[in-house]
Amino acid sequence: MQVTDKPRHRTLDVDGVEIFYREAGMADRPCVLLLHGFPSSSHTFRNVLSPLAEVSRVIAPDLPGFGFSSAPSVEEYEYTFAGLADTIEAFLERIGVDECFIYLHDFGAPVGYHLATRRPERVLGLIVQNGNAHEDGLGDQWDDARAFWADPSEANRARLPAWLNFEGTRYQYLGGLPERVRGLHPPEAWHLDWERMSRPGNIEAQFRLFRDYAAHVARFEELADYHRTHQPPGLLLWGRHDPFFDLHEIMAYTRALDRLEMHIYDAGHLLLETHAPECAALMASFITDVTAERTDTPGRRR
Repeated sequence: MQVTDKPRHRTLDVDGVEIFYREAGMADRPCVLLLHGFPSSSHTFRNVLSPLAEVSRVIAPDLPGFGFSSAPSVEEYEYTFAGLADTIEAFLERIGVDECFIYLHDFGAPVGYHLATRRPERVLGLIVQNGNAHEDGLGDQWDDARAFWADPSEANRARLPAWLNFEGTRYQYLGGLPERVRGLHPPEAWHLDWERMSRPGNIEAQFRLFRDYAAHVARFEELADYHRTHQPPGLLLWGRHDPFFDLHEIMAYTRALDRLEMHIYDAGHLLLETHAPECAALMASFITDVTAERTDTPGRRR
């Protein structure tokens, strides 16, 4: 392994917000931006950074309020997915990323789709891992959330499950899993997530992001138009025991994307905790193939 393939850990001030990020690979390779979901951080990508660095420049930031990035108060920072995208867009400009593949997972999906729809020409491809962009994936487990989004009353809030706590954090990893898969999950992941998420004031910030997920759902038709119009190459990686996003979501991507490969695993919502080597190999192959296709197509930028 070259020195450049080993992950480096850095922090950058972006408009007053400290963004922690992991980076590996050389700057002249195609870039892949890894966007984590709730309740995790760039820590979820720890086992794929070096393998991906063999073919790409890998950038994995902690979103504001997550991991080792700063967690400004709700009075100081706009905890919406558009707001997070603003910060990540400024971050990418600071580190010199013009175009990239985008990895979309959970809360990282609305952030990444804001980036993609703002500047479609900058997207080399999408890697979707248990990230929702269609009504198909939102089953009746979302009924209480939909009721709250439509009427954010105290009564409707009281009907929401208690997930912004340690047990809820652990459930993100183990929910829906058969015993043969549960034992593959290292517990330090959810302990780290909860330690960082429970910083003073951060629970309210996380709840605001949950509320803003309604705005992501409202954009689904816009995202379908983006898929149909711009046809980003797609790689879909999915843990089939995900208790949050239904399996119907997988086929929804096929309605618009022409260049799409899909791989489904005996895993849950946090797929890379149990299947990092398999996913890293597929991602590296996807990045290499798409880059070669772009190079071989007349008129496309190298």
